[in-house]
Amino acid sequence: MSESIPENGLGTFLRDRRMRLDPVAFGFEAGRRRTPGLRREEVAQRANISPTWYTWLEQGRGGAPSADVLDRIARGLMLTEPERDHLHILAFGHPPEPRYHQQESITPRLQHVLDAIPFSPAIIRTATWDVVAWNRAATVILTDYEKLPIERRNILRMMFSDERVRAAQDDWRNVARYVVGAFRADAARAGAGAEIRKLVDELSASSPDFKAMWADNEIAATRDGIKRLHHAELGAIELEFSTFAVEGRSDLKMMVYSPANSEVAAQFRSLIASVR
Repeated sequence: MSESIPENGLGTFLRDRRMRLDPVAFGFEAGRRRTPGLRREEVAQRANISPTWYTWLEQGRGGAPSADVLDRIARGLMLTEPERDHLHILAFGHPPEPRYHQQESITPRLQHVLDAIPFSPAIIRTATWDVVAWNRAATVILTDYEKLPIERRNILRMMFSDERVRAAQDDWRNVARYVVGAFRADAARAGAGAEIRKLVDELSASSPDFKAMWADNEIAATRDGIKRLHHAELGAIELEFSTFAVEGRSDLKMMVYSPANSEVAAQFRSLIASVR
């Protein structure tokens, strides 16, 4: 009985993506080709590697490539970010090291998700804790982000620079410490270390509290928890918050704040309905 040949998942994936590409779109002559897509040597040229090495990769020979070589091949094949991640998983068994790419806006569909939650404040924040989208409940219960300059729509800046936000927290110091630890963890996980440097320097210079908390190097998770606020109209309120990843957008998280009990829920409904 002959021994079965192990499946070459990496090579199969590379070959499939290569054969989907139009040579003319990449400046190569169509000519007479036996198979569709780019030739192996054309992919190698675009990735700046040897044709022999690329051929071996498709054939499952020569061992595992470096992460840099895989990234060059991914760019040469015009792979999407999920396809690049899959390429690394096939080669190494795990996704690549994170590269932070913050986009400027969210899709209308994602905004529709927020708007479909009428009585629970919900926001979308980036890994650097900039608030980029929100629903009406968030403007009434939390902060009217629309009235803030774009650069002020950052949770760290609001926590350490806005006295109204500070006064609204039931236990500001513990909340602030938690926010700093979660911010640090999110930025590191998303590979956004360079992107937060300016903000960290700014807050360290303007807030001794932030400087001390940042120096503590604490880490926190932001999955879920309880938030207690002193609302200007409702008084003391308690909310439960949950955090959700946005599929396909590693730079974004959705946070939903739900009333902790039926009394608070009724207060939210009444206030949101009364604000025009």
